[in-house]
Amino acid sequence: MAEQAVPTVAREWHLAARPQGWPTPADFVLVEAPVRRPGPGEILVRNAFLSVDPYMRGRMNDVKSYVPPFALGKAMDGGAVGYVVASQADGFEVGDAVLHGLGWREYATLDAEHAVKVDAAAAPLSYYLGVLGMPGLTAYAGLLEVAGLKKGDAVFVSGAAGAVGSLVGQIARLKGASRVIGSAGSAEKVAKLVDDYGFDAAFNYKDGPVREQLAEAAPEGIDVYFDNVGGDHLEAAIGALKVHGRATLCGAIAQYNDTTAPAGPRNLALAIGKRLRLQGMLVGDHAALQPQFTAEVAGWLRDGSLHYDETVVDGIERTGEAFIELLRGGNTGKMVVRLDA
Repeated sequence: MAEQAVPTVAREWHLAARPQGWPTPADFVLVEAPVRRPGPGEILVRNAFLSVDPYMRGRMNDVKSYVPPFALGKAMDGGAVGYVVASQADGFEVGDAVLHGLGWREYATLDAEHAVKVDAAAAPLSYYLGVLGMPGLTAYAGLLEVAGLKKGDAVFVSGAAGAVGSLVGQIARLKGASRVIGSAGSAEKVAKLVDDYGFDAAFNYKDGPVREQLAEAAPEGIDVYFDNVGGDHLEAAIGALKVHGRATLCGAIAQYNDTTAPAGPRNLALAIGKRLRLQGMLVGDHAALQPQFTAEVAGWLRDGSLHYDETVVDGIERTGEAFIELLRGGNTGKMVVRLDA
């Protein structure tokens, strides 16, 4: 296919200031930047969908972490899917759909080794940022490999209406959990967990202490906790976990925007007597599961046993707004920004 027309400049988001507590629109700026033609081994991609994810909040702080912080005054990055519009790389043709890591911009020039071709006919392109992408693999690996889910386990998922949590609960159900409990931040999300995702019980963490609501939903305790929230949720789960219980520590969105030290968990000593296993996870450690994950999850999507939701925000100019809304719980399922509206 012939090379497509490409503009000389395009828009990209820069981090203008490091947020102090909750991010504000003033922390981000949308600028025009030159579009660089691909060199040998490179491709130029017109992004169709951008991902906004909770982990990005940590990269806005100038602290040492498992991934470098965003640089001030430079383009941010994150998951994106789009179409190749120019290529100097073997195996990549104009028109190919690809998944890559240079989001927060309209056009991306990158080494083809850092892109993965995806099948736009097999699933909606945005799914490769969610259920068939990083959040999906996080849920799959975190539940099955890190927590070691066993048939008959009772499972509690925090942030259960989000991109990862909504899949964790459904995968637990499909893999034979005896009971699946979720927490979310609105009555509408709680209803969706039970009615659409098949959770056995769910509660709104804003309605009262998490510890009390979890005890009511799981009076016999839990075997597995999948933590997307931290704070009072993790404390409540430690109290509810049975002897030899396991927790996957995936995220702590409750404290990402805090300016003071977190209050809890204050009951960590219970992990000793209960012989609990609390294990952090990074999805990159589980790349070997990708083929198995893709095949199994795609099958569940095809036969309708896995329900998937997206919250789609239109327009690159709304990417910062979408990210802030994500942190405030304004999404159900995966939050993506659509550029081809």
